[in-house]
Amino acid sequence: MPPFTSLSEVERIAVFDGPILRNLQITQSYHELSFVVSGRLGSCANWCTFATWASRQAGQTIRREDLRLALENALKGAPEIGEAMAGIVEAAVRRGSAPAKSRIAQLVWGAISPEAAMGRASDAVARGNQKVYAEIAREFARFIDTCLNDTAYDAGNIGRFCAALRPGAPPEGQQYLRQAFSHYYQALFETNPKAKAELILLANIEIGFHEQTRLQPEIAEALEAAVEEPQVLKRRLLGALFPNRSWIMKIGDLFRALFGRPTPLDKALLHFTTLARHHIRLFLTDHMMELSLANGQRLRLGDRLKGQFPASLQQLSNAELTALLQQVDPTPDSLRETGAIDWANLPDRLHFIVDLFRCYQETAELLGPPFEAGAEAAIRAGRIPEGNA
Repeated sequence: MPPFTSLSEVERIAVFDGPILRNLQITQSYHELSFVVSGRLGSCANWCTFATWASRQAGQTIRREDLRLALENALKGAPEIGEAMAGIVEAAVRRGSAPAKSRIAQLVWGAISPEAAMGRASDAVARGNQKVYAEIAREFARFIDTCLNDTAYDAGNIGRFCAALRPGAPPEGQQYLRQAFSHYYQALFETNPKAKAELILLANIEIGFHEQTRLQPEIAEALEAAVEEPQVLKRRLLGALFPNRSWIMKIGDLFRALFGRPTPLDKALLHFTTLARHHIRLFLTDHMMELSLANGQRLRLGDRLKGQFPASLQQLSNAELTALLQQVDPTPDSLRETGAIDWANLPDRLHFIVDLFRCYQETAELLGPPFEAGAEAAIRAGRIPEGNA
């Protein structure tokens, strides 16, 4: 099988239909692209290095490993959710619902459907994972083919490479990708170690800025759309609670809706769905805001980064880099306030990611493989490995 760094293989993986195997192959491909690029840039993390571990984390959401049951337990364990559920049950009984109280509660949980909530989050994450890989991994593969083996700086060659990228700002333009690959190319021939490190960091941040801007719709969807809109949920619940609703009841509901006079059941359903949406968002944010790295370290994305910048990146002199940091990092030379409380907030997310790149650029363990040898062999052969990959 050809390496996952070839342009043809990257394009094949990008359009592969199965989200679970596709994610595993995307993760492996990012690792192989990272390995090849670091072979020329030196033993430091490039954008594909970080993408390897982010994609591996995304795979847990895509596979929904143990998440449905955990989400259901989190919802049922919240006292305010239980109180809101009791409010629905009492309002339904007063309105004349036929099912027993215990059955009403079962119908409500069925309408919320933690499995469906995880399915919607999983789908959004899978689409984001595929979208970014299809664009950025393709350009890394093309860069490897056309520029990485140059033995001397060739302005014409890197110019032709960048000319194929669309001008303009993201999400539609690829100006930051043009800049990033130009800076990677400069770094190939930079002999000053500090200047080289700054060029690599600049390129990593430029791609990160482009990637995160492109991903904003999918990240927001994964966190926001886990529970269906209250009105959709209400219709489903009413159909389950009152399967033989008379036309008089339906007309009464319509008039109350038109004149803004909700029933006690309407109010109870709205209260419950609002709470459920809030708790599911908190659960997904908590799950998605963790990054497991190669050395076993787990980073909580809502927590302030710990550690320090490597010596080569403590004091920055590259003018383009410092200008970009002024744009995307509110605390450009410290790790203060790096925790991203709301992962759907693009500026918060960028603040964390930029400092993550700077802190871990020289962490050699990140260049290691994301999978054990047996799992890697299965993934490369087009099979989903047994157990948790």
